[in-house]
Amino acid sequence: MTKRFDRRKFLLYSSATLTSSLFLKACRTPTPTATPVASPTTTGTAPAAGSGNTIKVGILHSLSGTMSISEKSVVDAEQLAIEEINKAGGVLGKQIEAVIEDGNSDWPTFAEKAKKLIDQDKVVTVFGCWTSASRKAVLPVFEEKNHMLWYPVQYEGQECSKNIFYTGAAPNQQIEPAVDWLLENKGKKFFLVGSDYVFPRTANTIIKAQLAAKGGELVGEDYIPLGGTEVTPIITKIKAALPDGGVIFNSLNGDSNVAFFKQLQGAGLGPDKYPSMSVSIAEEEVKAIGVEYLKGHYAAWNYFMTVETPENQKFVEAFKAKYGNDRVTNDPMEAAYIMVYLWKQAVEKAGTADDLEKVRAAALGQTFDAPEGKVTLENNHHLAKFVRLGQVRDDGLFEIAFATPEAVKPIPWNQFVAETQGFSCDWSDPAKGGKFKAT
Repeated sequence: MTKRFDRRKFLLYSSATLTSSLFLKACRTPTPTATPVASPTTTGTAPAAGSGNTIKVGILHSLSGTMSISEKSVVDAEQLAIEEINKAGGVLGKQIEAVIEDGNSDWPTFAEKAKKLIDQDKVVTVFGCWTSASRKAVLPVFEEKNHMLWYPVQYEGQECSKNIFYTGAAPNQQIEPAVDWLLENKGKKFFLVGSDYVFPRTANTIIKAQLAAKGGELVGEDYIPLGGTEVTPIITKIKAALPDGGVIFNSLNGDSNVAFFKQLQGAGLGPDKYPSMSVSIAEEEVKAIGVEYLKGHYAAWNYFMTVETPENQKFVEAFKAKYGNDRVTNDPMEAAYIMVYLWKQAVEKAGTADDLEKVRAAALGQTFDAPEGKVTLENNHHLAKFVRLGQVRDDGLFEIAFATPEAVKPIPWNQFVAETQGFSCDWSDPAKGGKFKAT
């Protein structure tokens, strides 16, 4: 049965989102191209995209490499939304034409492909990225060219760009409520495990500040390279730090989770004494890793395939009809699916797909009856979303253990850390913008 917190308690989440973002620097020179590229777009108007009967958009995710285990299904969800919209008449009477690029789980490649989509393919918007490393790599491209990215995955916060719409969770919509629930239900001692890049390190800084404020205890913290599979040293440290059991908060991404959960079980660290809470493992990853290794463990998201809404039933049925009855849906897929519809609504309100300033302004306040429940695009370019925690069950889906009764408003800037305390974001007011002192 779903356990609900009262509304007053959830308002407390408004005061927690964390730390300074680490910036990933591209470490190699973009591959030269013989094709001339357009000059940067600085006016907020995209070059006319596609023929007279089409609107061209970009899709940029990892179709190969360590992150393909997660990102391929996000592309499927975006293509489903585009297909549905086209069948219903398109956008402004035009069909959407998608140009798909592979980021190859390599951050400089993401930046190169973003430039190609904007300059050569002349798309009006891009739907893309998964890791914060890839988003940080493309961010300078979208800001230099004053272009538009829709980003569908939960992230670490500490960012609020005019050029990005974030449809995944901010930390106060995923990480922080998960920590509160664990402290109340699973124990006070935490070991933090993550991939070695911006999201896990920033997320763990959030968690450490939260534990200090809420009476929890950090007993260990360790990282491995993204895609790394040498997890034995981490498991050894967990056993030493938590000899009698405790909470494992997991922010590993990609293929590393396969090795981690197999070896965790092999070491006898089962969910009865060592419950893990993951923030990057959803239904697709459970299926890929093996339910036998994940049964009983937890994940924090805004959406699960088991959510009981009419919109979710329609979404799941449409996805299975297109891709096969054995496929599953998950949170990043749902966030990717709905962001295409939110973009469509903004374009239709603006009356143009090419004038990006008008589209950005029209996007603010858009609502959508999403599979997770009704969501609203706030003035800080983030979505008000429901919060849910789920436990892996025998069939590889999630039993919802906790849910908020209503959507939680997003808070990009952390209110624990001195340098961002009191700051907010409001793109409806140019005088405020991406970071201003609210209190």
